Amino acid sequence: MISILDYGAGNLRSVQNTLDEIGVDYDLVHTGDELRRATKIVLPGVGHFGQMMRALDEMQVRQPLLERIHAGVPFLGICLGLQALFSSSEEAPDLSGLGVFQDKVRRFTGDARVPHMGWNQLDSTRASKLLANIPEASYVYFAHSYYVPVVEATAATCTYTLAYTAVLAADNLFGVQFHPEKSGPLGVAIVRNFVELC
Repeated sequence: MISILDYGAGNLRSVQNTLDEIGVDYDLVHTGDELRRATKIVLPGVGHFGQMMRALDEMQVRQPLLERIHAGVPFLGICLGLQALFSSSEEAPDLSGLGVFQDKVRRFTGDARVPHMGWNQLDSTRASKLLANIPEASYVYFAHSYYVPVVEATAATCTYTLAYTAVLAADNLFGVQFHPEKSGPLGVAIVRNFVELC
């Protein structure tokens, strides 16, 4: 059973609609006990890094979530859900992320107009199950002001003043900075890959 961690993210309904389109069963989970029964986890995210991490801590799901990740349960983080895997973010420097990866989430600087919003191109850096049968240089929909730098686990980048992580894949961990639920049939195909292949 796929478990969507419901902490009040604004894109929750859109993620549900995508899973409904695929025809897969899922549960909305709110507690550590529910997470511990998950066989796949989706962490959606829209908004502020600090609000998300505070919500996870108030729900007391940080530790159960990490337990499931370290146990090898497939995990898909969407937008802020990807950023949550990292140690910290410039958006809320006083709050810790999940710390699965030690790098810091950064804000676009310089001449960049933020948020980075709209369609932009994926540049694959290595093979990933999440991108199986996805055409090279596909366009997907982004809406964010902060980004994950390119790291060892990066499977695809996007360039917006600089190259940053658009897709992450490492063992059971997957993340996308873009919004597959707003990326049309291509986004549905990427979520389907997570459901069926990852």
